Amino acid sequence: MTEMIYNEMLNEYLYKHVHKSGLTVYCVPKKGHTKSYAAFATKYGSLINEFKVDGDKEITKIPDGVAHFLEHKLFEQPDGTDAFTKYSKTGANANAYTGFNNTVYLYSCTDLFYENLEILLEFVSNPYFTEQNIAKEQGIIGQEIRMYDDDPNWRVYFNMLDAMYVDFPIKKDIAGTVESIAEINKDILYKCYNTFYNPQNMILFVCGDVEMEEVLKLCDKYVVHKEIGDVTCYFPNEPKEVSKHETVQKLSVSKPLFSIGFKDNDVGFDGEKLLKKDMVTSILLEMILGEGSPLYNKLYDQGLINDSFGTEYEGEPNYGFSCILGESENPRKVLSEILEAFECLELDENEFERAKKVEYGSFLRLWNSVEGISNTMVSDLFKNINIFDFPKVFGEITFDDVVKRFKTLFKKENCVISIIEPTE
Repeated sequence: MTEMIYNEMLNEYLYKHVHKSGLTVYCVPKKGHTKSYAAFATKYGSLINEFKVDGDKEITKIPDGVAHFLEHKLFEQPDGTDAFTKYSKTGANANAYTGFNNTVYLYSCTDLFYENLEILLEFVSNPYFTEQNIAKEQGIIGQEIRMYDDDPNWRVYFNMLDAMYVDFPIKKDIAGTVESIAEINKDILYKCYNTFYNPQNMILFVCGDVEMEEVLKLCDKYVVHKEIGDVTCYFPNEPKEVSKHETVQKLSVSKPLFSIGFKDNDVGFDGEKLLKKDMVTSILLEMILGEGSPLYNKLYDQGLINDSFGTEYEGEPNYGFSCILGESENPRKVLSEILEAFECLELDENEFERAKKVEYGSFLRLWNSVEGISNTMVSDLFKNINIFDFPKVFGEITFDDVVKRFKTLFKKENCVISIIEPTE
């Protein structure tokens, strides 16, 4: 049975159907919209390196980078072609990405939506791994890893995570290392595919001028139920402390880059509670470091930051951190000014109301883009978050919530800075 969820404020519908295979299918219809979008996603990302399926005698331990490697390999077809070749004939814009927690295969199109959906469901559901094509891919991904090793924006971010976390695998690059991917073989790929590319561990999300009934017909054709026991994933116990407070690397940049991180130890939950924490944090970052904030304007007027300056927050059930990033001739001065301001900062309720309007406006603009809707929903649904709940939860946020969040998140002892300096 298909469940229909309606949000009166947004005047939008969300349809949900648990397919007989165990796959959960979601549809946000946008009648008359010129572009449609589909995402086929699994709750499997780079963080999972140790797991056990019921019935296995031992824990399976895999090299870093397997989730990303799988993403690459699934596009290859037994006849020697790849899914991108098929998409080129339909005119779809297709892509895929691997994150810390999920792997997502997606496309957008203005025509032939269901033909493109057949391509998506077919290639993700039919892996083809040989030792020969794995060896070829190891060379390709090895080049990609080396490229990112020299990418200043990538390195400043992952160096920050490495400094922030002691044991948690978020400190490791998503693609792994040249050494770790050399350990990947056919048996490892099939073990991980069969474990995590189980329809019960996946979602299909479609958005645009599409019909749920037609989507489900294609699921009947391509998505098959798999019998697999419960899967337990193992993660190290991460201490509250950071690994180190500063990390510096020299690369080819014209001006130093910085990424300041604050480790969030308020973790261990999902759903509406996590959604509220995310929203409170976004409002808080806009209040204290948004372009309309006094601190932002002070740093800008002093020439310490430029238009590259920005903030973000990433919150998951088992980790979280805020990030302040940009470029500056004196990154350590930026950090000291921010920490000094935070020590005596008194949050202003008028700034709270301004920041709430900014965040609410961003949320409303999201609904003009099928990509924005889909990317946000796919990420949130795996965290038991439904963004249709946003208006209700948002309306419950108070100034006191923001004050409490500021005190728990922005602690000097939880702060790290990553700096990329120009090579001499």
